[in-house]
Amino acid sequence: MEIKVYFGILLKRKRKEKGLSQQRLADKSGLDRTFISLMERGLKTPSLTTIFKLSSTLEIEASTLIQELERDLSANNVNIVD
Repeated sequence: MEIKVYFGILLKRKRKEKGLSQQRLADKSGLDRTFISLMERGLKTPSLTTIFKLSSTLEIEASTLIQELERDLSANNVNIVD
């Protein structure tokens, strides 16, 4: 799996932990709901700006979000350097 797929899984998990629908997350973060859906399915890669918008809306530090992604990648033996 690609990194963007793991990010999507993490994003969906964090969104659900906060009890947010895709639409509510989109509204609160200023993003489009379809973009949220595409990210969660691993079809789109977020920019740094998007990561910061999402983390702010999810009330976590962007660095924490990235650290959790790194842990998920490590746990699944995903090599980020090809």
